[in-house]
Amino acid sequence: MLNLERLTHSSSGHFFLIAGPCVVENKTMPMEIAKTIKDLCESLNIPYIFKASYKKANRSRIDSFTGIGDIKGLEIIRKVGNELGIPVLTDVHTALEAERAAEYVDILQIPAFLCRQTDILVAAAKTGKYVNIKKGQFLSPDAMRFAVDKVRASGNDKIILTERGTTFGYQDLIVDFRGLPVMQQMEVPVVLDCTHSLQQPNQAHGITGGQPLLIETIARAGIAVGADGLFIETHPEPEKALSDGANMLPLDQLGKLLEKLVKIHDAIQ
Repeated sequence: MLNLERLTHSSSGHFFLIAGPCVVENKTMPMEIAKTIKDLCESLNIPYIFKASYKKANRSRIDSFTGIGDIKGLEIIRKVGNELGIPVLTDVHTALEAERAAEYVDILQIPAFLCRQTDILVAAAKTGKYVNIKKGQFLSPDAMRFAVDKVRASGNDKIILTERGTTFGYQDLIVDFRGLPVMQQMEVPVVLDCTHSLQQPNQAHGITGGQPLLIETIARAGIAVGADGLFIETHPEPEKALSDGANMLPLDQLGKLLEKLVKIHDAIQ
């Protein structure tokens, strides 16, 4: 059962982790990834939320992979949650999608480019599910209070905000760590997206680049600043991933990273 106490970690004392593949690529991969991460998190007492997109609506090129089918993808995500006993998250792109996906997941994620879309925020809020709003690359942290207000005004106080970098020129992002405490003042858990923050978008060939070697740097800084949670996309073979492979963490590197982050978290506590 997902609840706010779990997200803010009053019981475990640790940050929570949202992690998984960018998108559901097939029937077996999501479960394999989720099981590995769950085992790691249990060994380190880190609350874990599985993440995967059931479809990718925001792609640079028309020939980019978008998913294996909406319902099929959602059913696979729900199966991960049911069989492993963990909360699951997916993103939605329209108000109708919010209503449908709510039948399968515990948390509805609003993509950064859509974080100002009132109809999506209101529809997600009215499902009664947790709503994770990713901060737009074009917005200041303080401006996210209006997105929070839209969800609260719709009768839902189960809100998470995620920092995922700010546009810096045409093909880069930067993370302003001052934004984390600014958004925490809105009395919601604040997550740092350690992988999308390292994207290099708008490449001439139409495939987003990234700097995965800096994932540890971003994650360590986020924990030191006091992020409530981290968001990390991971894949057994990022070079073969069908979406966002350029900025994902190899799955076999996640365990050592989490160990380091727990030590940093414990030290500053």
